[in-house]
Order: sequence, then structure tokens, then C-alpha cells
Amino acid sequence: MREGWLEDEYLIVFEESEAGAIADGYGITVALPGFELIGLRGWDDFLVRDESGKIFSVPSIPLDKNYLTPFQMPPGKVNLKQDDRFAGKIKWYVKPVIFGGDPRNSDNLVWVSHKEHAQLVRWWNEQYRDLKGPI
Repeated sequence: MREGWLEDEYLIVFEESEAGAIADGYGITVALPGFELIGLRGWDDFLVRDESGKIFSVPSIPLDKNYLTPFQMPPGKVNLKQDDRFAGKIKWYVKPVIFGGDPRNSDNLVWVSHKEHAQLVRWWNEQYRDLKGPI
């Protein structure tokens, strides 16, 4: 895993050898069949690649194909400027924005580990799917 700034965006890019297991931990293989995980964009969105090689950004919550947005990654290996303040941490909204959480309220913001992030993403996406019901 590599993480850091690419211009004004913070990216976490997973190595190909670890991406499959991480995607399983987040539930991406269930929510977005046929997509592979590349990384995180700005802590709130995943970067995923479809079977044709196109790259998309998608919110971590809701992890829903209806929210896929094309994303342009620079060609080749991306050089990220490391920032020790954020290494190993992911910004998390205690009450996710899709559920009415305020991203501007500092009481709604905490920093979590990657493991905690995966657990939170799975749990909140289950809540989202339960509320959304069958398509």
C-alpha cells in the first residue's frame, strides 16, 4: 500500500497482491461484482477498475454501482507525496453523510485504522441495503 498526496487529493493505492483481500474485507466483490479495488480517494471514495480497464470513483457509503463516476488516474506508477500526519489513518464520519451526518461538524469526524474502516464500511453498507430494500 502506498499513500499520500497527488496534487490536492489524498490517495491510498493498494498493491495488486493485496487488493483482492482488502476488497473482500470491504465487501466490494459483493457490492460491485466484476470490479477490482485500486485504492481510496480522499478517504471517502473507493477507486475501482471494471473488466474493460476503466477506472471509477465510488463512495464508500453507499457502495452502489449507481454512484460510479469516471476517474482519470495518471499513467504509470503514481508518485504520491507522503504525509506522516495521515499515514495509516482514514477519516471517518461517525454518522455518514448519506444518513444525514454533517461533514462540517468536527464532532462527526474521527480517524480510524484501515481495519476499523473496513468494518465500518461493511456495517453501514448493510444498513443502506436494508433500508433500500430489493431493487
